[in-house]
Amino acid sequence: MFKRTVWQNLDMKEKQNRPFMARGNEITRFIFNAVKQGLLQPYTDDSLAKKMPIEEFVQNISATGTTMTDEEKRFETQRIKDDDFLTAAEKQQRIADLNKGGGAQEFDPSFFTQIEVKEDWVFDKVRSRLYYDIQSLTIFLPAERNGETGIDKRVASFKYVDLAKLFKSSPNAVWFNALNNQEHKNLSDAFDLRLFASRIIKVSNPDDNSLNDVYGEGKKGLMASEWARQQLMEYEHNLWEF
Repeated sequence: MFKRTVWQNLDMKEKQNRPFMARGNEITRFIFNAVKQGLLQPYTDDSLAKKMPIEEFVQNISATGTTMTDEEKRFETQRIKDDDFLTAAEKQQRIADLNKGGGAQEFDPSFFTQIEVKEDWVFDKVRSRLYYDIQSLTIFLPAERNGETGIDKRVASFKYVDLAKLFKSSPNAVWFNALNNQEHKNLSDAFDLRLFASRIIKVSNPDDNSLNDVYGEGKKGLMASEWARQQLMEYEHNLWEF
């Protein structure tokens, strides 16, 4: 038995990942609504050791201490009107708060375009098969949306087993097939079939260093990511020979 833990970044702005972010059916929208309804437990990080209170989660997805432009207010107003999970009274109150600048306003779920996948790569010699066992998904608010800090903001981590259960039970958990509308897939199936594009950002190591920690960002970091993927696949190939 061979196992390595691998962390990968999914940039939801990439073309291959856009089916996870179909307008109104974004994976992030589905997850956020599930948390607010009490159907899904968020955690502070991908160790999944500490549960995150709902108040902290809402704070993490909100724009605090920022001033919205008129265009952003119009966009946010329309988003509130289109939110089927809010009552008419809640919509009215949120729009009123938005117009008078009161309270923290939640970012639109489509803004959260960085997702980190932590998974175990397990090679079973008995079955001669490589398994990808996803442990968690962590959602980030990208740096360009995070005010003046200039860094990605961790929102929350989620157990993948909890997510998969929710995905399978909901007709709204859709991976959008733009080429054939009769072949949309459930989000759980999309992850099982590896229908996403990703970049390796860390492989389990004694110092818990990411590839950027070792090689830096930019071109060297990208090359290190591809090299790590090739090394893992080559190691898997060699295991088949025994």
